[in-house]
Amino acid sequence: MATIEIKGKDGKVVGSLDLSAKLVDATTSHTSIHRTVVAEEANARQGTQSAKTRAEVRGGGRKPYKQKKTGNARQGSIRSPQYAHGGMAMAVKPRDYSKKVNRQERRASILTAFAQHLEVGNITFVDNIAFAAPKTKDATSLLAALGLSAVRRVLVILPEYDEVTYKSFRNLPNVVVRTAPSKDPEVKTQAFSTRDLLVAHKVVVAKGALANIEEVWAK
Repeated sequence: MATIEIKGKDGKVVGSLDLSAKLVDATTSHTSIHRTVVAEEANARQGTQSAKTRAEVRGGGRKPYKQKKTGNARQGSIRSPQYAHGGMAMAVKPRDYSKKVNRQERRASILTAFAQHLEVGNITFVDNIAFAAPKTKDATSLLAALGLSAVRRVLVILPEYDEVTYKSFRNLPNVVVRTAPSKDPEVKTQAFSTRDLLVAHKVVVAKGALANIEEVWAK
């Protein structure tokens, strides 16, 4: 059991909270983390790339010149791959890049990355990250109060999707906004991933998001 400080929007400590031991002591192998990140990146690919083969390119039905006595290599179509505007050899077609990762392995990888940030003090817990109106100025002021203005990559984790908060951070190139996993399985959220944690230099977690993380992933 570990105790963490809860800060307000002004950067001052407003309380404390005990974290679950499963959230603090989570650990797994580097192989599992690597496998999880590879699967996350593969699943993000659309797989819609498509190129035409020589059979699909329009034209080229007539033999361009006679077979012999021209001094040129024999050709059967001007849509062969060696011609400009010809078809592509071994053309890429739409495919499914998705990879499956065991649910326990995926959760262990996420919690391990989270625990590593906790260990080195990279996570700041905030009582509330909601704004009255979508203003980048308010988001910038929050980061300044938390001492994160100069950080290159900041991951902000909300308890649920909030359009006002999202728009407030949207114009900040160094900030990525994600949500915590939902307690309700029917609610679809863009929950943060292992990769989001690995590429982030600092993490800002709302108090409500922390409750969701412990309830869903660290119970």
